[in-house]
Amino acid sequence: MVTRRGLVLFAAMCVIWGIPYLLIKVAVEDLSPVTLVFLRTGIAAALLLPVAVARGHLRPLLPYWRWVVVFTAVEVTAPWLLLSDAEVRLSSSLAGLLIATTPLIGALMVLVVGGDDRLDARRLAGMLIGLGGVAMVLGLNVSGGDVGAVAEVGLVAVGYAAGPLIIARRLSDLPVVGVLTAALLLTALFYAPAAAMRLPPSLPSAQVIASVAGLAVVCTAVGFLVFFALIAEIGPVRATVITYVNPAVAVILGVLVLHEPFGVSIAAGFALILLGSFLATRRSVTSAPVASAAQRRSPVLMTADDGAPAVRR
Repeated sequence: MVTRRGLVLFAAMCVIWGIPYLLIKVAVEDLSPVTLVFLRTGIAAALLLPVAVARGHLRPLLPYWRWVVVFTAVEVTAPWLLLSDAEVRLSSSLAGLLIATTPLIGALMVLVVGGDDRLDARRLAGMLIGLGGVAMVLGLNVSGGDVGAVAEVGLVAVGYAAGPLIIARRLSDLPVVGVLTAALLLTALFYAPAAAMRLPPSLPSAQVIASVAGLAVVCTAVGFLVFFALIAEIGPVRATVITYVNPAVAVILGVLVLHEPFGVSIAAGFALILLGSFLATRRSVTSAPVASAAQRRSPVLMTADDGAPAVRR
């Protein structure tokens, strides 16, 4: 039985990690992608850093600094820049929909690197159904000039799929707030020189400033903290359902707020992607393992299959 608090946290996360695509689309109207990522990560890191320091969550990262850097690169540094750059040309709803393929990619990665579940007919059917949905969306809604942007979003999904796998296999004993704070701080420092050279000549519009603040404060800093609270309240398995709601929120907001196109092909393709992701990442009851102590401690391990990501923002 899910508590009222659990329902509130769940609803909050569905919105918090469904709105970044809309906010990114608004922000890149006045800001370069690299400046946007710098501001988002810098502000969020400044908010989370006192929490991580007070809890002593940074020092344990030092022996694992190489893997922390790798995780940062594939989960934050590269994906957030690629996604921001792609949304200069793609609609926010299409970007959010394509990111919904992350569980499919994660399931495939687990099979390649070795997991504890086999490729059965159900999982294979899920992957094929999901790919069919992607083909339907791209074939009917993407022009030739947008192929590069689609490729960028594809790389984002790959990075989002690889990040939890690295956490699960290399960093599972580390405090997750520390890992995420370090990732945000390292990304901000990495992009600071380029962002300084691409500052807008005048103060951005109020909409853009609000979008940056929303991305940094709500979607990133507050979002992660609420996410951890959700895991503690309802557990990681139930919380995976937000995977299937976030893209829907992104599509709805893009259509209602930005008046982006929405047709039968997008609706049908989206449904196929979600169905495929559900089938490809769902573990059979007989093969479900007991969560390890590290997984119970680390809320970021929202994995449907030994590293296959179950949530994306």
